[in-house]
Amino acid sequence: MMYIGVDLGGTGIKAGVVTEKGEILSKGSTPTKNERPYAEIIADIAALCRRVVGEAGLTMDDVKAIGVGVPGICDPRTGVIPFCTNLGWHEVPFVDEMHKHIDLPVVVSNDATVAGYAESIAGVSAGTSSSVFVTLGTGVGGGVVIGGKPYSGAHGVGSEIGHMILQMDGEPCTCGNRGCFERYASATAIIREGRKAVEKHPESAIMARCGGKPERINAKTVIDCAKEGDETAKAVFDQYVKGLALGLVSIINILDPEVIVLGGGVSMAGAFLLDAVREAMKPYVFYKTMPYARVELAQLGADAGIIGAALLGRE
Repeated sequence: MMYIGVDLGGTGIKAGVVTEKGEILSKGSTPTKNERPYAEIIADIAALCRRVVGEAGLTMDDVKAIGVGVPGICDPRTGVIPFCTNLGWHEVPFVDEMHKHIDLPVVVSNDATVAGYAESIAGVSAGTSSSVFVTLGTGVGGGVVIGGKPYSGAHGVGSEIGHMILQMDGEPCTCGNRGCFERYASATAIIREGRKAVEKHPESAIMARCGGKPERINAKTVIDCAKEGDETAKAVFDQYVKGLALGLVSIINILDPEVIVLGGGVSMAGAFLLDAVREAMKPYVFYKTMPYARVELAQLGADAGIIGAALLGRE
């Protein structure tokens, strides 16, 4: 049997037909147009599912289940999405609405959770029993796999790694708390600190790279300048790496996974980031004479959401 995986985002919807082993047979996409009522968006999801099945030369009878990764909180007991910021959704009966269009089992979960699950099956953490996926983007997302299965807690709201409180009364977070991990380990954190840094050091290469306009600074600007040896950029990057390392060590102390996988836009810095984080973690690891999780870069890229969502259907 085959599975359909749907990666639902604020701007685009991606879907694909996936085998038991995590191989994509066909895939497609459509704009989300998130200003519309949820019923219209879900109707488009169903239509896209039918389309990719047809393009794979199959029928819906060949599909066992549909899995959907959503950038928000999902209640696995009811199929309701209580909260999804990117779409402005509150208490959306997602599974019931999908069943108006397609009569197949539908499973929903957080998008970072399904991406981490995909990596554990067909990516860099394949073959392990426990892993944690950390997405380093505008915010910080998390996907926890325990015993080979995705874990979202007793109420479906687990694995919110980005909202571990790393610093008491720290940087304000969009969630309403202060000091959350994502305030120090996201691309947003690099941008914020990069802009602060150039106020004190306008001679920095960061300013030259952004044409003298701090509002144009992005995470790549800072990281590229750090790679090239600019002292101001290096200071921002080193501080970022320390925050990331502290969060990863906290994950190790709580869950002791076999692998921690770094994904998202910041992870595109590759070995420059990976080597720095591995080194920065060493002084903070609690059991210094014991082995601990290796840290790796994600391998599946943009397909992780489709693959992981589809394979939720196996569960």
